Amino acid sequence: MWYVGLDIHQRRSSICILSERGERLRTETVVGPWSKLLGRLRAFEEPFAVCFEASLGYGHLYEQLSAIARRVAVAHPGHLRLIFRSKRKNDRVDAEKLAKLLYLDEVPTVHVPTLDVRSWRSLVEHRQRIVAERTRCKNSLRALLRAHGIAQPKGLWSGRGLAWLRSVELTTDADRLRRDLTLEALAHGTERLRTIESHLGRIGASHPGVALLMTIPGVGACTASAVVAYIDDPRRFPHNRAVGRYFGVVPTQDASGAVNRLGHISREGPSTVRLLITEAAWHAARRSPTVKAYFRRVLHGDPGRRKIALVATGHYLLRVMHAMLRDGTPWNESEPAAGSAAA
Repeated sequence: MWYVGLDIHQRRSSICILSERGERLRTETVVGPWSKLLGRLRAFEEPFAVCFEASLGYGHLYEQLSAIARRVAVAHPGHLRLIFRSKRKNDRVDAEKLAKLLYLDEVPTVHVPTLDVRSWRSLVEHRQRIVAERTRCKNSLRALLRAHGIAQPKGLWSGRGLAWLRSVELTTDADRLRRDLTLEALAHGTERLRTIESHLGRIGASHPGVALLMTIPGVGACTASAVVAYIDDPRRFPHNRAVGRYFGVVPTQDASGAVNRLGHISREGPSTVRLLITEAAWHAARRSPTVKAYFRRVLHGDPGRRKIALVATGHYLLRVMHAMLRDGTPWNESEPAAGSAAA
């Protein structure tokens, strides 16, 4: 069997082929789209395993390669950079490195979800982009009011508040135009957000895990959908601690001998889930005695540790969510001690 490493780009890809004994047979370049690359691989006279680096569209390519290769490994790009720190880097060299890792069975692989789950994740991310656009519109309108020395009333984003904002007197035509266009963009974003959340609600209704996570006080449909979509298969994590690493809420570490330095969280993985779980942690700390006790325990009565306690609470919620999805059990408020120990 051959071991094939691919360095893939949109219009140009490099192939490195190793023999059964790990000897390099040849390296070649395919100029053209992915369909031409797949055609070249189908023409191989020997069965082969293939490895490529995860990038945009890796799920589609994985499915196409799975139909023609005996084994497909998708490598984690961040881990590859840690393995290979070379001054010499080009497409052919990268393809050979991937082929060697595949031959040695040392590829740091990533999980490849199904097409439905990939689409679900994309919709979650698109919703977050629309939320960010609406936030920018609101900040722009607040800045416009401050520039004119106008105090904003309470409930500015309610129907009555928006009607007041449309009728407020501004000095120049340019500012009035800016106000009208921003309000139009805000209304359009709100309508798009409703449409996306309605679709996410339909997807979540068909997945029992979403309803399961929503039994946690403070966890809404959007947070539950995002966590379920990105966890996908709870069994792929060997233990709860791996969930925290996956979502990047564990601290960075620099340890040597007796010295152990812990820094900021790693921020690896999907940033959207970290944002949503932080918001959920705030709400859960107010509504759930169990989560509130955990938050206060990390806080140690020091207001300066509020951010640390909030991130730790979000981490705790992620681990609990993973356990709930793995075991199919709902949130149980009556056992705070057992829940904390399990996390």
